[in-house]
Amino acid sequence: MIFLLAAASLAAADCPTDGTSQAAVCRALVAQKSGQFAASAAEFEAAAGRTKPGDPAADRMLAAAGNMWIAANEPAKAAVALDKALAGTGLLADQRGNALLDRARAAEAQNDLKTARARITEAMPSIGEDPFAWYFSAGLAVRENDLKTADAAILKATTLAPNDAEILFEAGHIAQLGGDEAKARGLWQKALTASPNGPGGTAAKKALDLLDQPAPNATR
Repeated sequence: MIFLLAAASLAAADCPTDGTSQAAVCRALVAQKSGQFAASAAEFEAAAGRTKPGDPAADRMLAAAGNMWIAANEPAKAAVALDKALAGTGLLADQRGNALLDRARAAEAQNDLKTARARITEAMPSIGEDPFAWYFSAGLAVRENDLKTADAAILKATTLAPNDAEILFEAGHIAQLGGDEAKARGLWQKALTASPNGPGGTAAKKALDLLDQPAPNATR
């Protein structure tokens, strides 16, 4: 996401002590690095407020704030920041696409599936090669009870990232929902192999264990 890669080499002592936008961005990056996502979001919003009127950088700062509010599990605050960012002209190409994806994520977290679908659809022309966008679209489609769209989206995600364990796990989940247990088992086994100790592999192991349990009424 915008600004976040720069956080790796920053420490609090490196930030200016004045009240400029640049100082607030610096503090936002330091907070993000330390996992203080709400503080990071607030600093990005403060930075946007200190820019000159019409400065396109403000939109990028608001988009970064929205991303951090999502990380802080504050989707309503994320939606406000992202709507402000998207209303401006400072986000170009994949920057705008990523902000639209984040807006979709915020909407989905608030159970506003209609807005989530509209925003992810709007994002795809600029970030259609991002496997996470298709992964999100697939999961959203499951919530929409649209397995046809979910299957197509997760197929695209696995094509773009064939060894991503979380994507493989979701692909198995969708296959199971479609009644194809053998396909689900194969995908979960791939997820477990790809990342035995990661979130996707761990979820796949649990799913495989459940498949291997005898049915409640099974006879010996």
